[in-house]
Amino acid sequence: MRTLITSAFVSLDGVVDSPGGEPGYRNSGWTFKDVEFLPEAFEIKGREQEEAGAMLLGRASYVAFSPVWPGMADFARYKTLPKYVVSTTLTDDQLVSNWGETTILRSLDEVAELKKTDGDPIIVHGSASLNRALSDAGLIDRYHLLVFPLLLGAGKRLFSTTDKDAQKLKIVEHEVYGNGLQKQVLDVVR
Repeated sequence: MRTLITSAFVSLDGVVDSPGGEPGYRNSGWTFKDVEFLPEAFEIKGREQEEAGAMLLGRASYVAFSPVWPGMADFARYKTLPKYVVSTTLTDDQLVSNWGETTILRSLDEVAELKKTDGDPIIVHGSASLNRALSDAGLIDRYHLLVFPLLLGAGKRLFSTTDKDAQKLKIVEHEVYGNGLQKQVLDVVR
């Protein structure tokens, strides 16, 4: 069984919308324009690339990342990993050709089947809607969160507002940095 890890930049009030500067959100780019950059706070991002065996994305994040990430040195390792995109609307002819093997999954059931395969962890980047659905379906095993000392108010949230039983998490790694950023690595307790 593979571990499914959600990796997210998140504001203190739970917003994950447009951290890198994606257009259309009032606070777009909040991760680097509003908080001092300290390289040590982002060590986990390099570690994720080395430990991951595959990447899982929602359609919107795939559409945003696929024209940019394949050419970025910071994300070179991801180019070699198999990628899976969960979408009911994306077609094979819409996949980019310069980012390695990419498979479209049509349902959370297919994600559950992927998790049953052998291999290194599957990392999820971006993909707010997908993350909420994965969490509600009990498919996420671990969260890698970089929590920014910001309150953004409106915007896409990491966690759904679905009324459900409490989900216990166990903190397995944490650190606070001089710029106020908090690293929180949490395992889902089953």
